Amino acid sequence: MTKSLHDYAALTFDCYGTLIDWESGIWAALQPLLRTQEGSHIHRALALNAFAQTEAIQESETPDMAYPLLLTHVHKRIASKLALETTPALDQAFGESVPLWPVFPDSVDALRTLKRHYKLVILSNVHTAGFAASNRKLGVEFDGIYTAEIIGTYKPDIRNFEYMLKRLRDDHQIQPHQVLHTAQSLHHDHVPARKIGLANAWIDRQRLSENGDWGATAKVDNLPETDFVFFSLQAMADAVTGPT
Repeated sequence: MTKSLHDYAALTFDCYGTLIDWESGIWAALQPLLRTQEGSHIHRALALNAFAQTEAIQESETPDMAYPLLLTHVHKRIASKLALETTPALDQAFGESVPLWPVFPDSVDALRTLKRHYKLVILSNVHTAGFAASNRKLGVEFDGIYTAEIIGTYKPDIRNFEYMLKRLRDDHQIQPHQVLHTAQSLHHDHVPARKIGLANAWIDRQRLSENGDWGATAKVDNLPETDFVFFSLQAMADAVTGPT
């Protein structure tokens, strides 16, 4: 039986890369390092790839580390990987940059549309205060906000998804088959979502399904199955409000 977007009661979102343009935010936050070093040769794709590799390693090594401190360590690793010299002040500034990351142009209107049809829930790897700053830009009231800081582990750890599903059952009486996990990252979100049996909608902003660039997202060797694929959140909202 073909699945429909109208089969679900809740959309559970990754935020960064899906709703917030973290690649632009990361690139902007790296500029002080690149400007003060012999870094003019380092282009955006190279810098974002360095972030993707180092963030995944750091999250695996220190799953209970708060995200601002984790990003501080990631910045040190990026500098080392790119053969640049950093300072504690530069590392800390990068670690505190999440509230400055911009929202995607389509996120606000699309979320307002989706809010009329679903419970909206966040499952994010950032700290709670960092998401709160981003949420002010998104301008929508989420029905649940579950961060790595609350859970104690980082996605793609299955425990993050188990925690979210338990809270949805306890707080909203929503069962797993009523949940559509909606995200950009294959590594952080779609691989574990499929492993735990969740339906999923891929917001493929990088057009990886058309051989796009991985950007700031860690690569996966085999693309997981996806129930729906959209190239923007607005495209998903339009599909929801279109013919059933």
